[in-house]
Amino acid sequence: MSTATPSGTAERVRSLGVETTGIEIIGEAERSASPKDLFWPWFAANVSVFGISYAAFVLGFGISFWQGVLVTVVGVVVSFFLCGIIALAGKRGSAPTMILSRAPFGVVGQKLPGIISWLVSIGWETFLAITATLATATIFDRLGWGGGTATKIIAAAVVALMIVAASVAGYHIIMRMQSYLTWITGIVTIAFIILAARHIDWGTVSALPSGPWQAVIGALVMVMTGFGLGWINIAADWSRYQRRDASGPAIIFWNTFGGAVAPTALVVFGLLLAGSDATVNEGILSNPIGALAEILPTWFLVPFLIAVILSLVSGAVLGIYSSGLTLLSLGVRIPRPAAALVDGVILTLGTIWVVFFAESFAGPFQSFLITLGVPLAAWAGIMMSDIALRRRDYDENSLFDRRGVYGAVDWISIATMVVMSVLGWGLVVNNFAQDASWNNWQGFLLQPLGLGTWNAADGYWEGNWPYANLGVLLALAGSFLVTFLARRPWVREQELPRGYAAYGPGLTGR
Repeated sequence: MSTATPSGTAERVRSLGVETTGIEIIGEAERSASPKDLFWPWFAANVSVFGISYAAFVLGFGISFWQGVLVTVVGVVVSFFLCGIIALAGKRGSAPTMILSRAPFGVVGQKLPGIISWLVSIGWETFLAITATLATATIFDRLGWGGGTATKIIAAAVVALMIVAASVAGYHIIMRMQSYLTWITGIVTIAFIILAARHIDWGTVSALPSGPWQAVIGALVMVMTGFGLGWINIAADWSRYQRRDASGPAIIFWNTFGGAVAPTALVVFGLLLAGSDATVNEGILSNPIGALAEILPTWFLVPFLIAVILSLVSGAVLGIYSSGLTLLSLGVRIPRPAAALVDGVILTLGTIWVVFFAESFAGPFQSFLITLGVPLAAWAGIMMSDIALRRRDYDENSLFDRRGVYGAVDWISIATMVVMSVLGWGLVVNNFAQDASWNNWQGFLLQPLGLGTWNAADGYWEGNWPYANLGVLLALAGSFLVTFLARRPWVREQELPRGYAAYGPGLTGR
């Protein structure tokens, strides 16, 4: 299966630096990347000042500063470590994440997690575009340059154009772009921290009361979902150009280090800032970046705006590039640049709707994040378990042939994902019952298990367990364990020499 353009067109496109490779296996000659190259896209996409805003959501669980620090360090590092494990599949198979997901789910069965992955990527990239647009309007208003409808229209158009253009260009241009963005956004972010530090009041921060350990778990799940688990479905997309002899531990390290180092520092600083200033803490919930801009001197607003837009665009570019690959993995037969363009149109329409018509987006977005986070966690558990079970590289031909060693549908994986998702939804709650009432069905297992009580009159859950969002952890760990035990014989059968000889080249052992 190939999504490449006709040869003449392809050559002209390549001459412009545009990647024409779609979901097909990366050729040996093109696998030239080294593990340290993974630092640039992951760092650039996560060095955004937006990371500081997460502190308000962490403190919203009613925990202390030191509990927040623990949650941040553990949640961010562990979640990106899990991305690093998925990135191993990229080196072993040299294909996009959702194509490699066909090994545990089957060539046709992969469409189930593929749809979930596509929705998550679309949601994330649209959220980042929305945040960039609102931040632009807020800063322009502070500068006296407007900030109304006209400003938002121009900002939305420019942001969408930047995201789509880079995503259509593809891997090589994105990797080059990210290395530059890392320095630009990193320098301005450091300057922001220096300027905003004067608003920190250690006395106020240290006086924040500790919360129950169930609230700590809830904040931990939110951080894991918002950072590493939010990227985990695309982790192999950026490691598929790795050399065959690249070190697996090195891939995990650079993926984890690149993704986690900036968010960890930024969220901890955000805990100090949001814990000191109640106005900033409350403002973040409606306009995350705009609230941070309010505390800055006027002269710094323009470089701050540029860095914010570039960092948010950087994250959205990774998302839309991968969502285009996921779209192709679902069977849409168009070139990869066209797939990125399709998702770019959806991103633009979503941004316009939220910015100009929706009354609130922070609440519904977080509700959406937890809802899709449960099946995504179930998929991640299955995928990581499958990676742990395999001793050989993937059979490349079978990834595109339902009659190959991976088959059409792996019902064990499908059943595991469905059952664990249902159980997981039963143990998470909608924190925004008024803004996202369509999600109030969640948490249906809490009362039967004695973990909480729904207060229908006031619209909230009573007790400490409901807001721990145990469903995400259950889906992740439960799917990993079930897959490791139930699919071990099937993986061993798939990796028998006769199967690989029939469907693919003699692949090296791991």
